[in-house]
Amino acid sequence: MAEKGLYMKCRVGCAACCIAPSISSPIPGMRNGKPAGMRCIQLTNDNLCNIFGTVHRPSVCGSLQPNREMCGSSSREAMKILTQWEYLTQPDSD
Repeated sequence: MAEKGLYMKCRVGCAACCIAPSISSPIPGMRNGKPAGMRCIQLTNDNLCNIFGTVHRPSVCGSLQPNREMCGSSSREAMKILTQWEYLTQPDSD
């Protein structure tokens, strides 16, 4: 069971989850998904999602729920955490 207070509202304009992780699902304009560290093509200049709330948004994006473990205490910390998680979950290249 989740710790009380772990879940939180998304920080508007943060976009760490739309930049740091790789996404293997097709995204409109990125048919092969996106590599880690690349901005999603659907991000606006103010870091909002052009396809939020539409059927075009990948289910992986919709299933991501902001929480303190992932988002930390700032957008900068969220980017650092998600970048580290992406690195730690990459398959070995051996």
